[in-house]
Amino acid sequence: MPDSRAQLEKLIAFDTTSRESNLALIAFVRDYLSGLGIASDLIFNAERTKANLHARLGPPGPGGVMLSGHSDVVPVDGQAWTLPAFQLSERDGRLYGRGTADMKGFLACVLASLPRFLEQPLRLPLHIAISYDEEIGCLGVRSLVEQLRASPDRPAICLIGEPTEMRPVLGHKGKLAMRCEVHGAACHSAYAPQGVNAIEYAARLIGRLGEIGQRLAEPAKHDSRFDPPYSTVQTGLIQGGRALNIVPAECRFDFEVRALPADDPRQVAVELRDYAETQLLPRMRAVSEASDIRFSELSSYPGLLTEPGSDAARLLALLCASDEFSTVAFGTEGGLFDEAGIATVVCGPGSMEQGHKPDEFVSLDQLARCDALLASLARWMQVEP
Repeated sequence: MPDSRAQLEKLIAFDTTSRESNLALIAFVRDYLSGLGIASDLIFNAERTKANLHARLGPPGPGGVMLSGHSDVVPVDGQAWTLPAFQLSERDGRLYGRGTADMKGFLACVLASLPRFLEQPLRLPLHIAISYDEEIGCLGVRSLVEQLRASPDRPAICLIGEPTEMRPVLGHKGKLAMRCEVHGAACHSAYAPQGVNAIEYAARLIGRLGEIGQRLAEPAKHDSRFDPPYSTVQTGLIQGGRALNIVPAECRFDFEVRALPADDPRQVAVELRDYAETQLLPRMRAVSEASDIRFSELSSYPGLLTEPGSDAARLLALLCASDEFSTVAFGTEGGLFDEAGIATVVCGPGSMEQGHKPDEFVSLDQLARCDALLASLARWMQVEP
């Protein structure tokens, strides 16, 4: 059987928090693949501090399956860990460490499974993809996606190993994160009407977001395959003001839209911008011409909804021995691959209930189930004797 635990122990030792470089982990993986006779390509960021890895084995040409995961993890700062975050610990059938569930457990299983794929010739190509900066908006994978989109030899199916407790998943919501900056005019609070209160106008914008969210939650817009079954809008951060006796000239807030795959989250931003330009800015500029409301995108990724009757879904059902597909509340890089013409499904060891938390863990049983799935995939892809 593959020694996924040993691979996971090595991967956890790399601190690949998104603010750090992932190059040490990528070098380890590249050397491991080279030792198996598998060549790999690196796609660096502009600063050459991080890289995606792409490798393939099997016959040349298009089609085949890609196994994909991200190398970065979320910070441990401020979390009450009782075990070392970047050193694998085992207790009662669980393996602890940052990234064990999200999602180095899957990467470990993939690396451990490769000798199985090399035992016999493959009738289809197998691609391996490891990305960076997924945790801060699916940023790093985009250069890999564009390379695959332009390639005549791109895979037909992508399996992303995000933690689903090894349940087959065909969909998730998309996300749009935005920042709104309100610029008003300061004055002494005793003469408040002579100023433009940026906080109050920001509050009007946030109130309008709440109204949009209420409309999106109407029963007619529900899709019962998702939880919650509608697109959501929420404001998560706000900052403004300097003192109580000064009318605030500046306020900014960040909001996000978690949209069903059938909904366009940018329509929320378009409606809010229209409200700002037609309703609020004329009032603000009547007091101070320098007033302004500016919007900027922080991050975004598309939703995913793969058809249950597709080849990708049928393959996942075969490997999982279950056609009871579900969706997940969190996002993945899947929508980006899907937009590039690579049908994408999601299935991996561990649970997001443990992801991003102190003492994150994955169970040995979950790793064993992932090992079994990959062994089944190897048999399916190998040429019949």
